[in-house]
Amino acid sequence: MYLIKTQAAFDSAHFLSGYNGKCRNIHGHRWVIEAQVYGEDLIECGEKRGMVMDFGDIKKELRLIADSFDHALIYEKNSLRETTLSALREEGFRMIELDFRPTAENLAKMFYDILSGKGLPVYQITVYETPENCAVYKEA
Repeated sequence: MYLIKTQAAFDSAHFLSGYNGKCRNIHGHRWVIEAQVYGEDLIECGEKRGMVMDFGDIKKELRLIADSFDHALIYEKNSLRETTLSALREEGFRMIELDFRPTAENLAKMFYDILSGKGLPVYQITVYETPENCAVYKEA
């Protein structure tokens, strides 16, 4: 099996509702999404001969995801009061509501599902919150 990987990054804030540590407060990260794509064989003919797939094709899809999360507040549904949400909207802040807690683990699974849903042969997704801390998701 062949594996190729690429990455894209975005800057966003989040917080962990109900958490009893520093991360309960709104804080930001330079998130890095690393996608690994696999193939049993290499493409045999044409301009992509000798490749699992074109890096440009993977990077395009990964960049779309990263751009859609860039410079936003990522928060879990029902974790902020409606008055807080209204005030933030009134100020024009960009916010992304998720049905789950915005942990690196949950984001890795979501990004895996998005890329797999587009037909990419995803092996695993790694999401870095910091250069030292990451979460990895791959199907069993």
